[in-house]
Amino acid sequence: MNIPFTKAHGASNDFLLSWAESVPDVDLSQAAIAICDRNRGVGADGWLLVYPPSAGQPARIRLFNPDGGEVEMSGNGTRCAAALLADARLAGNEIEIVTGAGLKRLTLTERSGNLFQFEMNMGVPQVEESGVALQLKEQVRLVTILNVGNPQCALFVDDFGFDWKTLGAEIERHPRFPNRTNVSFIKVLDKHSLDVRFFERGAGFTMSSGTGSTGAVVAAIHRGLATSPVTVHTLAGPLQFRWDAAEVMMTGPAELTARGEFFFAA
Repeated sequence: MNIPFTKAHGASNDFLLSWAESVPDVDLSQAAIAICDRNRGVGADGWLLVYPPSAGQPARIRLFNPDGGEVEMSGNGTRCAAALLADARLAGNEIEIVTGAGLKRLTLTERSGNLFQFEMNMGVPQVEESGVALQLKEQVRLVTILNVGNPQCALFVDDFGFDWKTLGAEIERHPRFPNRTNVSFIKVLDKHSLDVRFFERGAGFTMSSGTGSTGAVVAAIHRGLATSPVTVHTLAGPLQFRWDAAEVMMTGPAELTARGEFFFAA
């Protein structure tokens, strides 16, 4: 069975996007595992099924992680879906997309060929617990637990000179998080700048994360360590954030990079 796809990335957080109507009747979780495999598949941080706007209803997306799990949303992935819709002329400069975390509104602020720039509402964040002592195998870490459309665990660090990927994997599956969590390690540069590393639920290390960056900004402002606007520096480049009202606003890129077909052996 062939699965058509477009490949895109938002700040190097890469995704495969398929129009939902073009996907054969297969086990979507197994298809996600296969197509996202970086050695035997196409390779990506996630697979998005995109449903175009229809009958007055906005576009809709479903997101599957490389482990086959369906999750609420990705900020970077949603921008990629917006780029696909804009490129197909199914949306103008103002784009609405329904995600597993609710309706997201994006404004196309700039386009150069296949490179797009969007401002996107990331929703109203919820800080669930701050300064929680999390007991790990060999240490206790203070964390901030929050939800920005998906679960986040934020840790503030002085530097990244430790095995934070292994620690991220441990925290992701900690008993405190029965449905697992995304993990962000945050170094405060100044009141308007953060340096952040990400370990995402079901995907592992990623160079960038829109929701992870949102959680980092919210945790830093909540702790009084940052003030809006905030630039989050990721390994793939910066993302810009404003939190002046209830909703957090993120500005970042999305680029379409390739199209093809994946040969899925169901």
